[in-house]
Amino acid sequence: MKTAVPTDNQQRPAFELKGSLFTLTILQLKRTDLVLIDQQLLIKINQAPSFFQNAPVVIDLSELTDKDKPLDFAALSAILRSRGMVPVGIRNGTESLQTAARMAGLSILPDHRATATRRATPAPAQMPSADQKKTDEQLAPDIIPGTDNTSYSRLFTQPIRSGQQIYAPKGDLIVLGAVSNGAEVLADGNIHIYGPLRGRALAGVKGDNTARIFCHSLEAQLISIAGNYRILDEPDEAEKNKPKQIFLTNEKLMIEQLAR
Repeated sequence: MKTAVPTDNQQRPAFELKGSLFTLTILQLKRTDLVLIDQQLLIKINQAPSFFQNAPVVIDLSELTDKDKPLDFAALSAILRSRGMVPVGIRNGTESLQTAARMAGLSILPDHRATATRRATPAPAQMPSADQKKTDEQLAPDIIPGTDNTSYSRLFTQPIRSGQQIYAPKGDLIVLGAVSNGAEVLADGNIHIYGPLRGRALAGVKGDNTARIFCHSLEAQLISIAGNYRILDEPDEAEKNKPKQIFLTNEKLMIEQLAR
């Protein structure tokens, strides 16, 4: 009896499992009225259709007022899909809600401290993907050590182009140039942009509500601190080229002009 010998093609790995960093939109559910949810969701999406298109969504149940009431997760998922969003899972649910979510094909994510606003926040940082490593190598950042072994800043001397995602774990992100539309910059700490800030900027992504965003000209599509986000309209020409800082006060994003 002959034993089949694997071919070279069969011996090569068919896949790899890798961690990466993605931005997840958190749907902070407060009520179980699906009709009302759909109506208000449509209003929100119409404010920025491209931002929510194909956006992965996590349903946060920490502020649900009637947690003992059953929730039709299959119907809720259908509503999200009909609006172009992709439901991923839930967090902060009771045992019965978790069971219902599993039956609807949703994953159960680790609980997170509750806050009072719906938010967009990156998933917990993991190892960067190969594409992100390549991007980071091309940009050749400098690492600026902090006062201890766990805090440091990343310095980029080149502009951040559309489609690039730059992340500074455990510290601040400093960019000595512009951030283009379609680019995304993230940091566990503060973000400093010494040029026009377009695209998306997310500071304090691990929950640091003291983080701030500083830029020479605020023209961003989205800004976020500790998960509290705001979608911005086109800036007035008079407001361009004015240095701004963004910070969090009582879970509300504040934008102030910096003195030159």
